[in-house]
Amino acid sequence: MSAGLAQSRRGFLTSVAAASLVAGAPAWPALAQEKGGGAVLAETLARYAANLKYEDLPEDVVRLVRRTILDTIGCAFGGYDAGPSRIAIKLAGDVSAKQPATVLISGVRTSPDLATFANGVMIRYLDFNDAFVSLTHGAGHPSDTIAALLSSGELQGRSGRDLVTATVLSYEVFCKIADVFDYLGNGIDHSTITGMAAAVGAGRLTGLTEEQMVQAIGITVGGNTATRQGRSDALSNWKAFAAADACRKAIFSVELAQNGMTGPGKVFEGSYGFFKVMGKKPVEAPQLGEPFGIRRAFTKRFPLGQFSQTVAQAAVEARPFAGSPDDIAEVNIRVSHSAIKIMADSPEKWKPQTHETADHSIPYAAGLVLMYGNIAPEYYEDPYLHDARLLDLVSRIKVLPSEEADRTENEFNLCELEVVLKSGARKTNRVEYHRGHFKNPMTDAEMEEKFRLMAQKHLPADRVDKLLGILRGIENEPKLSNLIAATVV
Repeated sequence: MSAGLAQSRRGFLTSVAAASLVAGAPAWPALAQEKGGGAVLAETLARYAANLKYEDLPEDVVRLVRRTILDTIGCAFGGYDAGPSRIAIKLAGDVSAKQPATVLISGVRTSPDLATFANGVMIRYLDFNDAFVSLTHGAGHPSDTIAALLSSGELQGRSGRDLVTATVLSYEVFCKIADVFDYLGNGIDHSTITGMAAAVGAGRLTGLTEEQMVQAIGITVGGNTATRQGRSDALSNWKAFAAADACRKAIFSVELAQNGMTGPGKVFEGSYGFFKVMGKKPVEAPQLGEPFGIRRAFTKRFPLGQFSQTVAQAAVEARPFAGSPDDIAEVNIRVSHSAIKIMADSPEKWKPQTHETADHSIPYAAGLVLMYGNIAPEYYEDPYLHDARLLDLVSRIKVLPSEEADRTENEFNLCELEVVLKSGARKTNRVEYHRGHFKNPMTDAEMEEKFRLMAQKHLPADRVDKLLGILRGIENEPKLSNLIAATVV
């Protein structure tokens, strides 16, 4: 396809999706319209999924997907040895299937849904995979959906190019629904949106018809809503497996729809639809296509929640001024209300008792950097969780709301970190765009360095090089099974 034709097709897809959703115009065949007019979102999503082609994707979007898949596989290596990952791999190993999928790294062959679950737990465990902040101020991790895409793609013998296209689709669903539905404000966990996105991406790889895709979306949305209690107060293993579980259910929804099972109609906008029951105000139609949502996702420099990325960087910059932690009288951190709501909402964030609470704590993250100069996953475990000197430093950290951070949070996650010494000296470090933000992106070399640090714990150097070679050109890989096999220890 020529560049002109590709651009024309991209413009056509974008304008059709927008017109179908906003105006209820019959831009697609009649499936997307109900009697009486008005677009049905599940049907619009199904049509967009059926019609988007790899050739429609801009070059920069393909590059972003390539980097995202590399980063996501690297995070799976990072989370492979974690307790929750081991539980998920064991459960997967207890089940066989006539049409099995492969668990990354372990090589376990099991049912597609359990392979998806195990892969998802590994990807998510370190809180190191990518992140996205929506226009409604919600936060989430669209790369979690890749766990479902790998299993579906392997099962159907799909190519790397197919994976790239499905990844863009899953990101579009996640990012654009998150942009219009205030799930955070309504107490809904972002993993609920993950499940919706995974169903569309996996459905595309599975080869669902448009009607089957509508049913898969209905089944997923109609029965799988998670609340945010799992990310409030003291956190449990649930944080690490919530998105993996949403992807597991999405895979099953796709299988059900493929075999003729039906789900609720008008599942978003019906009388008891998701938006009406779960929301407190009307929801605008999401705009699919340009500008693609993946352009606003960002990668992480530090293995911790996204609202602490700027906090950790500010602490790195402040540490030379602070000198010894014993010289610090207090630390004042000013961030948005959204950041406080997620990562400084309770006393548990100042005295975390679990890995999950620690890596979702602004004061603990700042304390680690000021104490040790960096952050590594082992700092979220004993003996650090009960280190009296560290906890004493954390107790001197205050997290305060910033009106400027609230005003600018759609653009960047502002952090102003002030260190006050016992001598009375004070200094403030301000960070807007952390390293990895889409306006301050990591280089390809930095992305590969991050990947190597995690993968080299399980693979020899030559195999890490081979795997990186596949990932650098994932769109040219004829079979996804080759990528998965290259990860197996």
